[in-house]
Amino acid sequence: MHNNYVGRFAPSPSGQLHFGSLVTAVASYLDAKSHNGKWLLRMEDIDEPRCIAGVDKDILTTLEAHGLYWDGDVIYQSQQHPRYQAILNDLLAQKRAYFCTCTRKQIKAMGGIYNGNCRGKSVCSATQDCALRLKVDMPLEAFEDVLMGKVTPSSSSASLNAEDVVLKRRDGLFSYNLVVILDDVFQQVNCVIRGCDLIDVTPLQRAVYKTLGYTAPQYGHVPVAAVAPGRKLSKQNRAAPVNSDTALDNIVRVMNFLGFPFPSTSEFDDIDSALKTAISMWDRKKVVKTPEIIVPQHESTYHSRPL
Repeated sequence: MHNNYVGRFAPSPSGQLHFGSLVTAVASYLDAKSHNGKWLLRMEDIDEPRCIAGVDKDILTTLEAHGLYWDGDVIYQSQQHPRYQAILNDLLAQKRAYFCTCTRKQIKAMGGIYNGNCRGKSVCSATQDCALRLKVDMPLEAFEDVLMGKVTPSSSSASLNAEDVVLKRRDGLFSYNLVVILDDVFQQVNCVIRGCDLIDVTPLQRAVYKTLGYTAPQYGHVPVAAVAPGRKLSKQNRAAPVNSDTALDNIVRVMNFLGFPFPSTSEFDDIDSALKTAISMWDRKKVVKTPEIIVPQHESTYHSRPL
């Protein structure tokens, strides 16, 4: 990739970093630095009711403890609402977006994929409970993942059109599938390294990029850490927070997890020397090509009894 590589890590401050999120942070950092690129940091706090006060600071402290220093200022989505709304207003004025009153129950009855039911209807947002949707007239297309190889949409038909994606939810919150794209465009991100839990939504996000007239970044997806098949480490299943006191050991574990024969902790004087070695060893072709890797049970406190 050219020298103006811009990558990013975008955690949600709804819980502290766990081992799985550290894997994504390290992988995105190494990919950026091995390409002499920038590594930006964004707090995805768009779903404010789920965010926990002070967790953003914990995340920053954890990253610094692991030598993962970001370039530029940290962007908070909660502070970007006027920028998002201005774009929605333009889309509405151009009749490229419309209001939709369909409930989850109605969409489930459609087979789980929204069928454009409200596209031609006149819905008044002032008097009706509704979401705002983007008109997407694009097929879901396969793409080349820089880590996993060719990825084909998981829909029954690869030629199936992308559904009209929600831009603003019924509860008034901007949707993830909108803001993740607007922010990556705004920050000029051109390579996104993230977890395989997001690989299935990537064809839809690429269709939204095209619909909005933007160029989609390259995508690479790393294996997610799970305590059992289909049970990835997450804040919902009470994944244990990363212990910054064992930062050097954590970096070694991440590299082993990703498939690199990395030296043991005792070989390094400090975090910086470990990260320099990791950057020099980083090779997209060597990252494990599997969507999920089982990690020890202690990484999740879900089964722990209260003290």
